[in-house]
Amino acid sequence: MSDLISIVKLYGAPWCGDCKRSREFLDSKKIAYDYIDIDAVPGAAEEVSEINHGYKSIPTIIFSDGSVLVEPSNQALGEKLGLEV
Repeated sequence: MSDLISIVKLYGAPWCGDCKRSREFLDSKKIAYDYIDIDAVPGAAEEVSEINHGYKSIPTIIFSDGSVLVEPSNQALGEKLGLEV
């Protein structure tokens, strides 16, 4: 995994279908990430809103290089990580 961009945080919620899909994709590719439930972690929803310029769009995924993907498809997430999808 040394040549992959590691994920720092995945902001999501249990009720979010896109969050579940993104987590399942990352898990299937054995990509490590920290999951932050915006409904359970105080201040997390506000962090997402700040990152997304006022929008609480999830999943919001932050990478170790500082880049962010919001509501990415599996294809976009795979491309970012240098994986074949």
